[in-house]
Amino acid sequence: MPHGLATAAHYAAGVPEQTNTEPGGTAPGASEPIGYEQAREELAVIVSRLEAGGTTLEESLALWERAEQLADLCQRWLEGARARLEQALARDAEPEAHA
Repeated sequence: MPHGLATAAHYAAGVPEQTNTEPGGTAPGASEPIGYEQAREELAVIVSRLEAGGTTLEESLALWERAEQLADLCQRWLEGARARLEQALARDAEPEAHA
């Protein structure tokens, strides 16, 4: 079973919310950092499950809350990547400015 399915199932079953959603944070029940790709994959699984229906109101709410956390985490990863890219571009442009 893909990792995202297990995690979504845990949240639907009422596992407590994950509060550490900083890039490099951990997935619920895991000790390893969660990366952008893992968060995006889990988010896609949750969206598919919500779109398919068949979950109880409580399960749907738990899945929705987890999806919000994952979307925020993905956004933070993307913002961090953008900042790193802008810094690299600025460093590359500095020698040209002095030439």
